[in-house]
Amino acid sequence: MDDNYRINVAKTEFREAYNSGDVDRLLSVFEDEGFTDMSEGGPTRYGREAREGLREHATELFARYSVRLAVIIVGIMVTGDTACDHGCHEFTLRPKNGGEPMRKRHRYFEVWKKNSSGEWKISLFINNADVREELGGHASHWFLSEEESGDASGPAKS
Repeated sequence: MDDNYRINVAKTEFREAYNSGDVDRLLSVFEDEGFTDMSEGGPTRYGREAREGLREHATELFARYSVRLAVIIVGIMVTGDTACDHGCHEFTLRPKNGGEPMRKRHRYFEVWKKNSSGEWKISLFINNADVREELGGHASHWFLSEEESGDASGPAKS
């Protein structure tokens, strides 16, 4: 199995952790030591503090919402035991106490490291809110699968 495929498998695990609301499964995709989290809206965190911050954030998110994540990988570049991955994460958040679902789309950049067992783990995570592109009065499509099924109308809520 080549490294691009292994990273795609790990990214699938990342997606399924969100979709199942499983904090430990999510954390399993990140390095135990040496992880840096530069998520939008929060401080830069390193090492154990970064993992603990991710655990707290995910626990709160999964307690409040049923999460559906679609991952759009734009590219993966592998160089030895390091790889870079970038793309978009499209979140649909359905409040567990009722109410309208929210849709959020983030751009992301990740640095992956291959450990001594040959597993790829995220060592650096950076994200920020994506902005719809508008050209000639037409906005770019987001959440295309939901638009095709008739589940989404109008611009995404954020």
